[in-house]
Amino acid sequence: MRSPRQPAALVALLTGLALVVSATPASAHRPAPEKVPVAVGYGGAVSTVDPDATRVGLEVLRRGGNAVDAAVAAAATLGVTEPFSSGIGGGGFFVYYDAASGQVHTIDGRETAPQAMQADAFVENGVAIPFADAVTSGLSVGVPGTPATWATALDQWGSIDLRSALRGATDVARRGFVVDQTFADQIAANVARFSAFRSSADLFLRRGAPPAVGSVFRNRDLAATYDLLARRGVAELYTGRLARDVVRTVQDPPVSRRSGLVVRPGLLELADLASYHAPLRAPTLVSYRGLDVYGMAPPSSGGSTVGEALNILETSDLAALGTTQALHHYLEASALAFADRNRYVGDPDVVDVPLEQLLSDGFAAERACVIDPSTALVKPVPPGVPDGRYEGCGAAATVGTEGSDGQSTTHLTTADRWGNVVAYTLTIESLGGNGIVVPGRGFLLNNELTDFNFVDTQNGNDPNLPGPGKRPRSSMAPTIVLQDGKPLLAVGSPGGSTIITTVLQILVNRLDLGMELGAAVAAPRASQRNTAAVQAEPAFPRADLQALGHTFVDTPEIGAATGIELLPDGSFLAVAEPVRRGGGSAAVVDRR
Repeated sequence: MRSPRQPAALVALLTGLALVVSATPASAHRPAPEKVPVAVGYGGAVSTVDPDATRVGLEVLRRGGNAVDAAVAAAATLGVTEPFSSGIGGGGFFVYYDAASGQVHTIDGRETAPQAMQADAFVENGVAIPFADAVTSGLSVGVPGTPATWATALDQWGSIDLRSALRGATDVARRGFVVDQTFADQIAANVARFSAFRSSADLFLRRGAPPAVGSVFRNRDLAATYDLLARRGVAELYTGRLARDVVRTVQDPPVSRRSGLVVRPGLLELADLASYHAPLRAPTLVSYRGLDVYGMAPPSSGGSTVGEALNILETSDLAALGTTQALHHYLEASALAFADRNRYVGDPDVVDVPLEQLLSDGFAAERACVIDPSTALVKPVPPGVPDGRYEGCGAAATVGTEGSDGQSTTHLTTADRWGNVVAYTLTIESLGGNGIVVPGRGFLLNNELTDFNFVDTQNGNDPNLPGPGKRPRSSMAPTIVLQDGKPLLAVGSPGGSTIITTVLQILVNRLDLGMELGAAVAAPRASQRNTAAVQAEPAFPRADLQALGHTFVDTPEIGAATGIELLPDGSFLAVAEPVRRGGGSAAVVDRR
């Protein structure tokens, strides 16, 4: 593969862009901290969507902490500054490269359904309830997995305890942070929902409106909650007073009498919280152009779908095909892999996921066989049959449908001076989760159970229907790429089901099209998820692809990635978005 070029020009370009954006005063209040999307240097690196979270993670590294410590500290801070995308009321997936052993490990911190939840939980009178009604409800709340993920990560590989990891985030919550335009906009998008709940309105609204850009936002309730977890451990959320508060909120949502909103109560019980665990799972692994690409196994579909698409793409030399054909193959491979994802991937503890076959070279060759360089496939394409018998273009199963993963998620990436690397994606599902703040506790609850299919989409074979204790399918795709057994890069993104295509496109940009990682992240995106039209950002080049039969629908932006690359001289290239979602924040311990 190509060796990374020195990214000085790109650093100057994107850093300059960030300075122009952050130097523009949004109001008469205090300006938000500067966001720098690219940093190069030594000693370790952190990249998140938020400068406070990046700063806190970097401080942990500077004090001698490792990549796991920094990841938990940064994630806890995102729970303060990005509470509409993450927090202790949600879950996520943690991928870790351990330099001492050369092994990649993963933690499944996905939320689980209550034991009382059955396959028809989102069906009333024989019809699926409206999605919006399910989102803003107690019914959509799964058992949070984020606190257990933090505890597991620190116990397994950390060098500090939870109290130390939470210290920086607690300080940000108590002292406050500067409201930026993204934070204000996300509250504005939720004003109607937050107004309906006393606890949410008290925390996020000022006389019924978002706080002003440039003002200082404090969350003393969350600071107290973090203090409680620091003293008593995460068991407090699963068996203690905090657990009781969560269950009470789910079963009896604190709806304002003036709202007139009817909110369905949830099924969550104390026993559901007490039985939760965040298991270690074997990562997915595919070989791509001589590199080892590790991802998250089911119940995430990220690792399997990105991995299958890479296997399909490896049957062609994308670098020699030219940009149009490379993008054509990227879109077609995405559609094919999504067809198989929708048909076969679910919670592996409940359904039989043919993961080995989905990631086999034989299955990939059979799927790649149907790609026509001159004409786009008619979408949706049917899934393949991963049965181990692969000849020609193979058989096809019935057509599946796309899931409904939420868009509000966040991703962070960390690396330390010893060579440990973390890619961590976490979420509360929709923007603002289910809209309900746990009274007196300062955090929103998730609506992750809406990631289940509400009704059977697979003619009696749907792997993603609700069920007791089941984990809904996810698209989160934290990814670590190794070269000769050592980390080359780590990357991930929010964006619901577009997470998969965002990570895949970044990998194609970087590994096949020769872009530096910063350019690969910043490049215009398109997402083909086995739908009739390709969702694409306005700047994505499409004329030549339209001539091949692809159709497009515009969307303002796709994803908000972060990544870290380890350069040949031993330095770190940390990268975040220059513009999307208000821009991200990348930093290194010692700048080069």
